[in-house]
Amino acid sequence: MKKWVITLGVIVVILVGGLIGAGGYFYHVAIARGDKAFVTQSTNLSKKSAVYREKYWYLHAEKKTWRIKSTDGLKLVAWYLPKAGSKKTVVLAHGFAGNKSLMGAWAGMYHELGYNVLAPDSRAAGASQGQAIGYGWLERRDDLQWARTVVKRTETTQIVMSGISMGAAGMTMASGERQIPQIKAYVVDSPFTSAKAIISYQAGQLYHLPAFPLVDVTSAITKLRAGYTFGEADAVKQIRKNKLPIMIIAGTKDDFVPTRMSQSLYRHANQPKKLWLVKGAGHTTAIIKDYPAYKQQVADFLSHYIN
Repeated sequence: MKKWVITLGVIVVILVGGLIGAGGYFYHVAIARGDKAFVTQSTNLSKKSAVYREKYWYLHAEKKTWRIKSTDGLKLVAWYLPKAGSKKTVVLAHGFAGNKSLMGAWAGMYHELGYNVLAPDSRAAGASQGQAIGYGWLERRDDLQWARTVVKRTETTQIVMSGISMGAAGMTMASGERQIPQIKAYVVDSPFTSAKAIISYQAGQLYHLPAFPLVDVTSAITKLRAGYTFGEADAVKQIRKNKLPIMIIAGTKDDFVPTRMSQSLYRHANQPKKLWLVKGAGHTTAIIKDYPAYKQQVADFLSHYIN
């Protein structure tokens, strides 16, 4: 009997050790700062692109570099691109494993619509400090801090909070926090419902692994190393608290963040709200699928809330 107990104990130790090791690996893959090989993002500027003009403008436009310190002491960096005579500004958040240099299509669109553009590097990305990606939960406070900075440094009276992918989820999470009066609306493209939901989904899609117990172990490691759990990073919970207008955009062929996540967020949102599903578009590709329609849809939505 004693021998079996020892054997069982050894097996348990090996299994627990294996899980902790696997959790540490997936923390490195999903949370720790660094290149994410499973995410492909191109900076190529093709004249055939539907958003060539917008990207070209963004590449060559004069940019002012802004710096702030986050509430937990990180140095954060953004580009500010003014629109002459405008008192309305968009704060524009990039996606997972991205950075501000990839936001040309959206920055160009908002500039064409008359907005100053503030495009930050989120924590643990680009020129900003940080060693842990927050899946929107840590970034939500940074987003709101950038909005307050816009008010302090410019004559902005109206702010739109916008983002794509993880940046969209972060903005959705920010919408549930206390707002400054200048924030008038949110526009989010391809957001996920929660860190736990999207990481569980990707574990299956990329690695063909069940969410339990690996995601839970990785979440516990994330709590120890980054200060939050995947369950805390909940955009559904946050959107329920939001009282501002929000527009949600998603492609019907999104296989990176399932379209159903945008639909779920829409169902839980308060009025006023709008869901625009773009037939055949993939992850954050609605803007290139039909740029004129994308621009018009955003403009029409914001026209009700922005002067």
